[in-house]
Amino acid sequence: MTDDMLRAPAEVKYAEELDHLESIDDGPKPFSWRLSPRMVRTFILGSERSDGLDRDVPQKWFGDRTFVERAIVTLASDRGLLLIGDPGTGKSWLAELLSAAISRNSTLVVQGTAGTTEDHIKYSWNVSMVIAKGQSRESMIPSPIMTAMERGVIGRFEELTRSTSDVQDALISILSEKYVSIPELDTDNTVFAQPGFSIIATANSRDRGVNDLSSALKRRFNFVRIPVVTSKKAESEIVRFRTSELLRRHRIELEVAPSLLEVLLQSFADLRAAAASARSDDEKLESALSTAEQIGVLEDAILHSQFFGERALRAETLASSLVGSLARRTPEDLAILNKFWHGVVEPRSKKEEGEWQGFLAGGREALAKLS
Repeated sequence: MTDDMLRAPAEVKYAEELDHLESIDDGPKPFSWRLSPRMVRTFILGSERSDGLDRDVPQKWFGDRTFVERAIVTLASDRGLLLIGDPGTGKSWLAELLSAAISRNSTLVVQGTAGTTEDHIKYSWNVSMVIAKGQSRESMIPSPIMTAMERGVIGRFEELTRSTSDVQDALISILSEKYVSIPELDTDNTVFAQPGFSIIATANSRDRGVNDLSSALKRRFNFVRIPVVTSKKAESEIVRFRTSELLRRHRIELEVAPSLLEVLLQSFADLRAAAASARSDDEKLESALSTAEQIGVLEDAILHSQFFGERALRAETLASSLVGSLARRTPEDLAILNKFWHGVVEPRSKKEEGEWQGFLAGGREALAKLS
C-alpha cells in the first residue's frame, strides 16, 4: 500500500508494527486511545531490552524522552499540546507519530498560513447542496478539527503562529468548551467533542512577532519546547535514519561513507558556530542550519549521484549540494560561504586531508559558478 503513495502517513507506513503493539498492549488506555501511554512511548522512542517485547521496535524520533513523555501526558488530559522550537527540530514528525500511535490517524491536519480562515478549523458549506436542499448537516463540510472532535481522535494544527488572531481565537472555545456551534441550523446545531479528542499544534520559535498567541490561547495549551539537536551523535542518528528511509523509498542501493557523513556534520557545526558569533543578520546565512536542512543537503547529493554521477556519493557532490542549498541570498550568503570555505574548509583539508580535499574542491567550483 505504501508503494502507491509518495509519502505514506506514519499509521500506514508502520501499520504492521502498530497492529503488533496493539495486540500485546495490556496497559491502561485513556479514552479511545489505540495504545497505552507506555506503548505510545515505545512506538516513538523504540524498545529497550527491559521492555520484554518479543520483537525490536526501532526508534523513530530522536530527542530527550522527557519531551515525549510530557507530550503524551498532556494528550491524556483535556489540554491541547503545543510543540514549539526552531525550524527543523522534528516538531511535525513528533506530532504525526503521536497521532498515529494514539488515534491511528495523523491526517486530520490544518496548515496555518496567512490565508487560513475560521472555516478551516470549524466548517464550511457545499454550495451546490445548499442551493438544492438548503443548509443541513448533510450539506456541511466539517474541518479536520471538527472531524477529530466527532471521532474522539487527535487533530493537528501546523504553524499556529502563522495564522491570524481571528483564527487563533476560534480555537479558544474548541479547546475550552469542547464543542462547536452551528448557528445556521435550527436543530442538531452543536458538535460536541468525543472523549479522546485533543489538538497538537506546532509553532516555530522564529515566528515570534508574526502572530503572537494571546494569553487566553496560551493557557489552553501545554508547551513542550523542542530544542535544536546539539549532540553530534544524536544528529548523526537522525540523518542516518532519514537517509535510510530515502534510499528505501527510491530503491537506491548506496552506502553513505561514515567519513562523508562526518564532513557534513562538522560543516554544519562550524557554520552554526560562525552564525552564533556573527554580529549582525547580514553575517548569518538565511538558512536555519537545522537538522532537516542537513538531511535535505544529503538527499540532494544522493539523488544527484544516482541520476547524474557514478552512483557513488563523492565529497565534491556533497559540497556542491551544500552550497546550492544554503546560498539563498545574493551576495550575502555567497560571501559568507566563500569566507567559510577559505577560513574553515581549506585549513581542515590541509590538516585532515581525506574527504575534506574533495569537499574543498567541490565547494570552490560551486561557489565560482554562482558568483
